[in-house]
Amino acid sequence: MKKILYKVVIVALCAFITSCSSDEQTDDTTAETGKLSLKFDNSYNNNDLILDTQIITTAHNEKLKVNVVRYIVSNIVLTKEDGTTFTYPKAKSYFIADENDAATGYQFDLTDIPEGDYTKVKFGIGVDKEQWQLGAAGQGDFLAKAQAKDLLWSWSAGYKYLAFEGTFTSATVTESSSFMIHTGQIGGAYNYTEVTLDLPTKALVRKNIKPAIHVVTDLSKILDGENTIKLSDYNEAGMGAMIMGGEALPKITTNISKMFRVDHVHND
Repeated sequence: MKKILYKVVIVALCAFITSCSSDEQTDDTTAETGKLSLKFDNSYNNNDLILDTQIITTAHNEKLKVNVVRYIVSNIVLTKEDGTTFTYPKAKSYFIADENDAATGYQFDLTDIPEGDYTKVKFGIGVDKEQWQLGAAGQGDFLAKAQAKDLLWSWSAGYKYLAFEGTFTSATVTESSSFMIHTGQIGGAYNYTEVTLDLPTKALVRKNIKPAIHVVTDLSKILDGENTIKLSDYNEAGMGAMIMGGEALPKITTNISKMFRVDHVHND
């Protein structure tokens, strides 16, 4: 009798272990993932931006020609229709949008996104304090990428989050003068900002569908946003208008946070 009971117990344990193993395999294979891309299209007052030749007039009637537009896009978070979120892995979540690089400079392909219907996207402009505090060794290959794109003053001085450069004239600056607007960490102020955008159409991430979220960046907001900035107020003879700190920088950071919108979503 004891032998029979022993055999029954062994058979039951084997069945239980097999069942658990089967359940674990099912859980591992049910989560499907897909891809998604973010494309940044730079504009100025709802017109396509053309570097070097396009003459732009600001709210202060200053005439600009833009030759450099670069900014760091970071910390991407996607929100599903049900309110749950997916945070893209931080180690892979730092990108550079570069208007001078038409081939790959302003479209970012994200991988291993859980399948779902997404309705919002959030991202940062710049490098957050947590990432900076990892030190130079903790930046991975992004430090070299930023340096190659001239988005690093130095490790001790920090990243340039946005570089907006060109030439301008005004009523008081009649000879063409250069301007440079560089945002970034200044002392203890990180000037990092985040943007959350609603999607006009759900991004349908599937194994066989790769949505493309088309973000339009209105660069006019840098100077003519919530805060208006007059370049000629910062112009120095022989130096041009250089805004890299001071009271203007947090104002420009506020402007930057409001210069993005999602134009459309492709579900292909």
